[in-house]
Amino acid sequence: MNSYWQIGRVRLQVALDCSAYSLETFINHNIETGSTVVTDKLNSYRHALNQGYHHIPVEPAHQKDPESGLYGVHLIASLVKRLIRGTFQGRFEPKYLQNYLDEYVFRFNRRKSRSIGKKFMRIVQQVIK
Repeated sequence: MNSYWQIGRVRLQVALDCSAYSLETFINHNIETGSTVVTDKLNSYRHALNQGYHHIPVEPAHQKDPESGLYGVHLIASLVKRLIRGTFQGRFEPKYLQNYLDEYVFRFNRRKSRSIGKKFMRIVQQVIK
C-alpha cells in the first residue's frame, strides 16, 4: 500500500453549517498553519483558507479515487455511517452526535496501538478531565 493512501490521525466535529466561518473555526483549531489542505470545490473553503494554508480544491468527479486527496475523507465518512447504522441501528439522539464522533476518533487514532494499558490510561485521563 502506498504511504500516500495511509490515513494518520483524524479529527471530527459537528458543524453548525457549511459557512466559511464554521469551517474556518474548525481549520484554525485543528490544522497547523502552512499545511496543505485538500478539499472539494465548496466555495466556503476558499474563504476559510484565505491565509496561511496551501489549498488544493479537487474536482468532485474524481474525489473517490485512491489517488485523490479526498479518498481518506470518504473512507472515514463511510466508517462513521457504518458505526451509526450498525451499532445504533440508525437511531441516536442528535445532541449526542459529537460524543459518538469523539469516541470514534479516540478508537480510530489508537487503532495501531499495541498497548491496551496505554489505551485504558488515556480513557481514565479523559474521564477525569
